[in-house]
Amino acid sequence: MKRIFEIDPWKIVTHEFNPEDKRLQESMTSIGNEYMGMRGMFEENYSGDTHQGIYLGGVWYPDKTRVGWWKNGYPEYFGKVPNAIDFVSVDIKINGESIDLAKDSFSDFELCLDMKRGVLDRSFIVEKDGHKIKVTSERFVSIAFKELYANKLTFTNLSDEPVKIEVQSLINADVYNEDSNYGEQFWGVIDKSVADKSGRLVGKTAENNFGTPRFTVEMAMSHETDLKAVRSENEEKYVANNFEGSIQPDQTVSFEKRVIVTTSRDYDTVDALDKATNDLMNKAGEQTYDQLVDAQASAWAERWEKSDITIDGDEAAQQGIRFNLFQLFSTYYGNDARLNIGPKGFTGEKYGGATYWDTEAFCLPVYLGTSDPEVARNLLLYRYNQLDGAHHNAQQQGLKGALYPMVTFNGIECHNEWEITFEEIHRNSDIAYAIYNYTKTTGDKSYVLNEGSEVLVEIARFWADRVHYSERNGQYMIHGVTGADEYENNVDNNWYTNVTAKWELDYTAQIAKEISDEQAKKLGITDEEVSKWQEIADKMYLPEDKELGIFVQHDGFLDKDITLDENNNPINKIPADELPINQHWSWDKILRSPYVKQADVLQAMWYFMDDFTEEQKKRNFDFYEPLTVHESSLSASIYAIMAADLKYEEKSVELYERTARLDLDNYNNDTVDGLHITAMSGGWLAIVEGFAGMRVNDGELQFKPFVPKAWNGYNFRLTFRGRLLEVKVAKDNTEIKLIKGEPLTVKLNGEEIEVK
Repeated sequence: MKRIFEIDPWKIVTHEFNPEDKRLQESMTSIGNEYMGMRGMFEENYSGDTHQGIYLGGVWYPDKTRVGWWKNGYPEYFGKVPNAIDFVSVDIKINGESIDLAKDSFSDFELCLDMKRGVLDRSFIVEKDGHKIKVTSERFVSIAFKELYANKLTFTNLSDEPVKIEVQSLINADVYNEDSNYGEQFWGVIDKSVADKSGRLVGKTAENNFGTPRFTVEMAMSHETDLKAVRSENEEKYVANNFEGSIQPDQTVSFEKRVIVTTSRDYDTVDALDKATNDLMNKAGEQTYDQLVDAQASAWAERWEKSDITIDGDEAAQQGIRFNLFQLFSTYYGNDARLNIGPKGFTGEKYGGATYWDTEAFCLPVYLGTSDPEVARNLLLYRYNQLDGAHHNAQQQGLKGALYPMVTFNGIECHNEWEITFEEIHRNSDIAYAIYNYTKTTGDKSYVLNEGSEVLVEIARFWADRVHYSERNGQYMIHGVTGADEYENNVDNNWYTNVTAKWELDYTAQIAKEISDEQAKKLGITDEEVSKWQEIADKMYLPEDKELGIFVQHDGFLDKDITLDENNNPINKIPADELPINQHWSWDKILRSPYVKQADVLQAMWYFMDDFTEEQKKRNFDFYEPLTVHESSLSASIYAIMAADLKYEEKSVELYERTARLDLDNYNNDTVDGLHITAMSGGWLAIVEGFAGMRVNDGELQFKPFVPKAWNGYNFRLTFRGRLLEVKVAKDNTEIKLIKGEPLTVKLNGEEIEVK
């Protein structure tokens, strides 16, 4: 655990710069707007350790898969997001010498991500040859104008004599990915041009041998400045505009850089890219920089109006939840059904920038509660539109139906680890659950009875083929899987996988009776097939230990060495200097240990919270929580909700802090790689579904709230079936207020109240 930023309710701010923490700072001050985003690297030259990362939504590359030996059905490529052409960099020179905070003497450093406005600010005073210059930088990617990046620099001369300042502004295709196999570069330049104060560069992703689309992007920059344009450069891999001027003592000069980014995702030809880029640049030019910033702040204000959570009495908790929501919404806000939510978003290259099951399991519930239903529906459409790829994945395994990928950009599985690709098939049920969750929460059946039913049926066909019948036990089983707990590979009858497959077959059989005859005919459903699904669901084997009163994570789990200490707490057996175990233990040792990476049994219990008794929830939580090391970013939030449901208040707060401040406090010592974006759902889930006890049952919104002892209270806003509600929870009472929409009945602590 390491905290490098100050506690502030609306800002991620520090007044210290430690080169050893540079990558941490870059991750935590990342910005994005769903269309594009970037890490919080410096704009100017920095010769120390840094990760210069800019990423574009939906732009990816199929890289060579690295495996020791090939297996039938293995993905042909590993999809990854390429580090985009660099349109951020500037080289700032004072009296002919470049500013470089890795080498220069400087003071008064401040780095601040303003989450209220969506703007990244930085300032410092640099000393070069006895001259002092104050430098400020403000930059953002606009959520009001998706193709726009804007950066404003100011330079103030704090010296007693004039200084010469030079600024070189670049668009540079000479970039690398940190995770490329052999140091490849993924961009080629196909066109470029420059003028005195502007420039453009068109790049195209490298050729590939897999038949996947190549992407063309155009970046165009323009500048407004007090400095004089002196030279333009048009080189092999970059274009640049150069400016210079003299700054008198106490004088301030400004430098504005605006960049328009367009891609072949939206335009078919370079000519179309050129025209669109030119039109958008003219549009941006009609507004002053201040007007562009104001539009950014206003657009963020609209989002915060629907989603803000306030916490009274704990500023660290307050900062954590706003950071969660800010980064989640910076990555995805439902404006493009072709896009989804990568585990690192626009903050790093780990996990390849692809879509995982995290979206359906963890993120969709947050969007259901914080935005219009169309946002969540677009997440469902993303999977529907990739159904052909899911068919391909199942066929690769010699199975019927659809197997949704663990990792994808286009619906085709593109992960490079066998235990994930072949075995973590619970993702199919997680995607089905998202359809159910959307339908239950919104009350809108139009999706599940049409596109959704096709997804459900194809998943059911997969499960019906993937299970096998055990004559000895008279039950259906699923062998050779990896559950949500990735510290257990190639196990038999993972409870989470089996119970969610059982549920999916049951639910699909139910939906099959509700769809129209025309839809049933289109899907080719027969009564015999539906009966088979129901039979499998009814006879699914679910491992359970009656004596312990728990659902067993998988066959053989209880045969592990689960040695308890004097406090009945096995996790204390792990020395502190060996945590996280995934950074200290061999994979062999991890697989043999009883330690659980993340919620597994508890994950399914969270899905169907009200289907289990208090005793069942208590026994399973008490057994699995001490064994869980929470080395998945997705883990702590589920345990926080379960702990809150059981009124384990101290434990729920501890786990809330872990999920809400996972990256801000670098709990797992891995935030240098980028933020855990899909886990940013955790803070919201822990508060709204955990502390506030929010549920939707039989179409009715329900709450059973409590206030943690360390807090005075909390408020949150919630969208629900055309309404915007405000829920205020204090120590002694809860108030639910209707902000927008028609009155409705809500159940509060078991009693129905009218909210109007």
